Amino acid sequence: MSSGMKRFLAGTLLATSAAFLILFLTHVPIVAAARGAAAGAQAAAAASSGAASFADKCSICHGELAVGDLPAFPPLAGIKHRMNDQQIADIVHNGKDRMPGFPDIQGEELKGILNYLGTAPAGAAASAPEQVAQGPQSAAPGLGSADAGKPLFQQNCAFCHGRDALGGESGPDLTASQIVLADVNGDKISEVVSNGRPAKKMPSFNFSASELANLTAFIHAQVALAGNHKGDRRGVAVADLQTGNAEAGKQYFNGAGTCAKCHSATGDLAGIASKLHGLQLEQRMLYPENVKSKVTVTLPTGKSVTGTLVYLDEFTVALREADGTHRSWPLSRVKYRVDAPAEAHAEMFPKYTDDDIHNLMAYLQTLK
Repeated sequence: MSSGMKRFLAGTLLATSAAFLILFLTHVPIVAAARGAAAGAQAAAAASSGAASFADKCSICHGELAVGDLPAFPPLAGIKHRMNDQQIADIVHNGKDRMPGFPDIQGEELKGILNYLGTAPAGAAASAPEQVAQGPQSAAPGLGSADAGKPLFQQNCAFCHGRDALGGESGPDLTASQIVLADVNGDKISEVVSNGRPAKKMPSFNFSASELANLTAFIHAQVALAGNHKGDRRGVAVADLQTGNAEAGKQYFNGAGTCAKCHSATGDLAGIASKLHGLQLEQRMLYPENVKSKVTVTLPTGKSVTGTLVYLDEFTVALREADGTHRSWPLSRVKYRVDAPAEAHAEMFPKYTDDDIHNLMAYLQTLK
């Protein structure tokens, strides 16, 4: 073969190889982009179907954008900061407290709802109702942004601690918390938030370092705002509720107050004054919340089923049996009878005198 022919073939092969290389290098990103677009479309479709399922099954209680309806129904935006998908699925299937279970939500529908809850916080934060008191929102030195921490607090903390951090249905006033007041640049707040407080029934939260900084900044801003209020009293002090006569309260407990019919100072109330203090104790005494009611449902066959009341409205009654089985029926098919211990407390409202309440509180505060 002549040298000219060899040079021609070598040049042809080189050009062909270069063409294939260029085609490969340009084709790979196109394929990757196409795959990325397909994955994005699938995620968008899952989020869309999840939003539709959420609107159908969950929004009646938790709001259209998962912002909740305080104090009765907690926000679900940001729930993945404290629960994984399996934990959320367990609650969806089995229910919790006043929430009924939805065991029929499975497969793609469940996956869609979980995906929607993972994407809900951004939209929810933008649309959450404005209920936090306005005031200084600047970050403390070395911390993040209070403005950025505000939606995080509303989504994850307000159900217990109130939207303004001044205390809520079950959580204390954070602006008067010794932990918060002793916090320096998030050293104590971040530890409590990340680890939770199991003894106080506070869950742990999975926040990034920047989110913790923003959350801490918001709490400190609320402390500063509360400190600017005229006067030094923002709540009821324990001393305000220690003005009664403990011995008279004991007599009322065992006599006219009929408390001893259901309670015992050495039984269910033993140590209650070490667990609840001040206003929390008085609220529990006057009208205890989250006390489980019993319900007996009589079926068309005449058989009766008894369990803990889980849900009751004008259409449905649901209960949880002792073995954990969740059951529900339409009211049109059954009869039911509810035993609600909290109602006995409500019936005492018109009978109490001021002395009765003060004396009973004085007595309960001796049960340590």
